[in-house]
Amino acid sequence: MTLMHHRIDGPSAAPTVLLANSLGTTFHMWDEQIAPLTEHVQVLRYDHRGHGPSPAPPGPYSIAGLGGDVLELLDHLGLERVSVAGLSLGGMVGIWLAANHPERVDRLVLCATAPVLGPKDMWASRAALVRAGGTASLLPDLFERWFTPRSCSDRPDMIERFTEMLSAVDGEGYACCCEAIASMDQRNELSRITAPTMCIFGAADPVTPPEAGEVLRRQIAEAGLVVIPRAAHLANVEQPAAFTRAIIEHLVGDSLDRGLARRRAVLGDDYVDRALREASVFTAPFQDFITRYAWGEIWSRPGLPRETRQLLTIAMLAALGRQEELELHLRAAGAAGVSREAIREVLLQTAIYAGVPAANSAFAIAKRVLAETETAEAEGNGAAAGGSG
Repeated sequence: MTLMHHRIDGPSAAPTVLLANSLGTTFHMWDEQIAPLTEHVQVLRYDHRGHGPSPAPPGPYSIAGLGGDVLELLDHLGLERVSVAGLSLGGMVGIWLAANHPERVDRLVLCATAPVLGPKDMWASRAALVRAGGTASLLPDLFERWFTPRSCSDRPDMIERFTEMLSAVDGEGYACCCEAIASMDQRNELSRITAPTMCIFGAADPVTPPEAGEVLRRQIAEAGLVVIPRAAHLANVEQPAAFTRAIIEHLVGDSLDRGLARRRAVLGDDYVDRALREASVFTAPFQDFITRYAWGEIWSRPGLPRETRQLLTIAMLAALGRQEELELHLRAAGAAGVSREAIREVLLQTAIYAGVPAANSAFAIAKRVLAETETAEAEGNGAAAGGSG
């Protein structure tokens, strides 16, 4: 067995989502999704046959064969069940996995893809072109499908990155994948998909336009559809924030579920359980409000790392003199491993822009909280050392 090239990021105890890339790219097409996704899940990325460092065995290839590569990888890694998010060719593999091995797929995200994608002679011509001149012969026509004209002109770094990515793909492997798409027809398999499914399509995608997403939404039971504005085929690259948010909402749940999970992750189970337990008929709507909107919407947005949000919150609470909330978030930041140096620098910055008196009070609270944290940590380490003897 020859495994496909792969990489795992994120917490091993969290549920796993498999990201399957498009034809002609490598798993680095997902780079901008990794940081926000790993706040919630473990991420497994892999390269199709002939893409990146993955081997390119002799053809012919089929979508079932590419799906079999994924099953071998999951078995090797001991992953019984994962969520799957696939774009274009990756989505075609996702359809096959969810329809033929539903026990292995928890939730499904289908991006810029289709169960059948013709015409067949176009794929045959592309395969012949690549066999004759390599994948670089597809430039720049392919970028007109992948990206909107504005992105092509305004983001030369993106074009350079994907030029290198495409040029490094094995020509024969690419051609065989083209032939696999040409021979694919999974229309009858859509009704067999039982995994909760979200379809994500770029509004300006000339390859798989939003209408293709509407077909999937109608034919897969209870599927949803999100259309990303100002994006073509690789919507995850052109509009990473909106795209990633749609994935997270589908994988993690609605704003209440997402907010409760993030609130617990930042403030700790004890605090959240106590706040919810002590809520009355009068205050319960407020608890619901802050869980949904403060934690489920703002704290869960993918645009900033969690530590940055924690430090911003500390700065704002210090500036506003909200001492009770400041103490709470200082404790949470310390428990999450935010360094004392970072907290000190934030409070110094606060002194410049919000005034010395506000920072003076904040430093006093921080000094007490951090000292208590150090004492608790020392006592915990001492107890652990004593128990080991």
